[in-house]
Amino acid sequence: MHIKTSEQGVLNLGFGNYSCNWGLHIAGLYETTSERDEIVNSYLAKGVQEDNRILYCPAEQTAEEFKEKFGAFCPECHTALKNREQFSLSSAKELYYPNGTFSPESMDAGLNAFYTESQKDGKKYVRATAEMVWALGAIPGIEHLMAYEARLNFFIPGKPWVSLCMYNTTKFNGSIILNVLRTHPYILNGGVVMQNPYFEDPVEWLSANSPRFLPK
Repeated sequence: MHIKTSEQGVLNLGFGNYSCNWGLHIAGLYETTSERDEIVNSYLAKGVQEDNRILYCPAEQTAEEFKEKFGAFCPECHTALKNREQFSLSSAKELYYPNGTFSPESMDAGLNAFYTESQKDGKKYVRATAEMVWALGAIPGIEHLMAYEARLNFFIPGKPWVSLCMYNTTKFNGSIILNVLRTHPYILNGGVVMQNPYFEDPVEWLSANSPRFLPK
């Protein structure tokens, strides 16, 4: 099934026989470790097969645990895992708060730098995903997480980029999951990808909830 997000490019998401065009921001909702692993491993393995630029942040598992399971899932992916030019495996601290504080503006700068570097040898699809449970920690600035998610809806469109934000619904409370739904135009739940009826225009959401982070 194809998710039409633009007139450009086509990427096979790797799960559920779904594909999309450039510029997809999707919330992956899951409850179990096996469900998470099936989504993440399928998504990233297809990225390796399609020679995408991959950015992955494990949080419920260590990098070594992921490598072991991913290698068993996709034996041909071993070489890609060792290639930092293709596969970037980052901790939550490295990716989201390298200076100790989470900041949507700093994330904009970091993702823009990653995107620019990823395209230096020509257009290449970026396939990003992260397990968001890291955000349950006592991290300065983490109250701005949903502002960051809303701002991604300005960053991603028009780029060969897909972000899959993985939220464990057994660990996040209902109010957070509701804001996840309000800031992601698409959701993956129970193996089904759908346009999200709860999604709010990012300008409207930011105006009501975090006006200081409205784009200038």
